[in-house]
Amino acid sequence: QVQLVESGGGLVQPGASLRLSCAASGFTFKNNIMRWYRQAPGKEREWVATISSAGDSTNDADSVKGRFTISRDNAKNMVYLQMNSLKPEDTGVYYCNLPRFPSDYWGQGTQVTVSS
Repeated sequence: QVQLVESGGGLVQPGASLRLSCAASGFTFKNNIMRWYRQAPGKEREWVATISSAGDSTNDADSVKGRFTISRDNAKNMVYLQMNSLKPEDTGVYYCNLPRFPSDYWGQGTQVTVSS
């Protein structure tokens, strides 16, 4: 069965960096696009970034553009989110996502807290 396991979250100060990881299993990873989402306290879950199956094309939300970078390693079935210049508004639970019809797959999430 599909499993997505996020890691790498934590408590950091504004301006710091974090690298989130998502370990994927139970499907042919190299054939699928992958996404990161986040959910801030009291807000709806929002899309952060997408990466193509080969890793040669990415898109990210305007709110993280120039600061966050999504990447993947198809040999290791891993997808990453490098987060630089973190801001307090980046605080939330970050989720790895595998798009599927009729229902996407989600990891359990990893908490990122940006606070001084």
